[in-house]
Amino acid sequence: MDQKKEHARPSSCPMNGGVGPHSYALNSTFQRSAAEGAWAKIKEVIMENLDYAAFPPTAAKTVTIADLGCSVGPNTFIAVQGIIDSARQRYMLQGFPPSELPQFQVFFNDQEDNDFNTLFLSLPADRSYFAMAVPGSFYGRLFPESSLNFVHSSHALNWLSKLPEELFDHKSPAFNKGRVHYSSAPAEVRDAFSAQFAIDLAAFLSARSKEMLTGGLMVMILPGIAAGVCQSQIASGMMYDILGDCLMDMAEEGMILAEEVDLFNLPVYFPTAEEMSQLIGRDRGFSIEKLELTNPRRLLGGPWLSQAMTQHVRAAIEGLIGKHFGKEIIDNLFTRVALKADECADRICSAMAITSQLLVVLRR
Repeated sequence: MDQKKEHARPSSCPMNGGVGPHSYALNSTFQRSAAEGAWAKIKEVIMENLDYAAFPPTAAKTVTIADLGCSVGPNTFIAVQGIIDSARQRYMLQGFPPSELPQFQVFFNDQEDNDFNTLFLSLPADRSYFAMAVPGSFYGRLFPESSLNFVHSSHALNWLSKLPEELFDHKSPAFNKGRVHYSSAPAEVRDAFSAQFAIDLAAFLSARSKEMLTGGLMVMILPGIAAGVCQSQIASGMMYDILGDCLMDMAEEGMILAEEVDLFNLPVYFPTAEEMSQLIGRDRGFSIEKLELTNPRRLLGGPWLSQAMTQHVRAAIEGLIGKHFGKEIIDNLFTRVALKADECADRICSAMAITSQLLVVLRR
């Protein structure tokens, strides 16, 4: 029982820090491209829905922005600058001169062991805002009540706060033997992930409803999936299946134990638009301004795709792999993943056509 709980509550494992060849900073092109594809719609929402009660156009005030799950950049800087530029444009179109525009304070949040050093060393020198770090889980309170004007979170809410304990119970139908994700797993496994996501999203919204000013806006971008589409049909699901297959191959060769694979799962979930709408509707603190599922395929083609996907997966989960199996297997494992991904390159590229992301804009 103690072993099960230990694996159900893994320690914090942020994205790979630094600026090396396997760092998140150099291998987050997919997230950046997908988020950029949503920015025209986000700007439109800001321009149409900016509430002056929550965003006072006066130099005596400070507009506070939080980016939750910021990682190490540079994507977070692009998003933050886009928010500020859109807000300023809205003010000026309403006739407010530059001298009357508010100051902007940006809070960069991620787990305590995120590489904040790399993040702040790479802050844009010409930034037009004050920057602060706020370490901690966004599934709990991070800020004082009624202190935030705008919240942004991109490709972060899909990471669960913990893994469902039934995944590690040999007697449970959700015991995920021989796999590392609910992709290609029985429905009971997916249901366990879905239930944990519902718990986490409720905690996230509850915390933000206390921290945000009435009229404030929150933008959430996260990987999603269309209703009726199997996780194993989309590119990320294929990569997780390949990862699991490679780990099982290594177990068969005696490099790791098969039981270790059974006790390893990726704490990542992909909700549908219908799920998000239903779950947000349970929280009376927010109204939905926009909720849509889009295909973010943009600048994501070509023969290099399978290798880029491998690097992307490694940058995101190398820490989890190393803590569970030991760092000594990392290079061998991802060499295998790259080879299998290359064999499936055409399928992975085709799967990008049905890979989706959710854009959710809420008003407090």
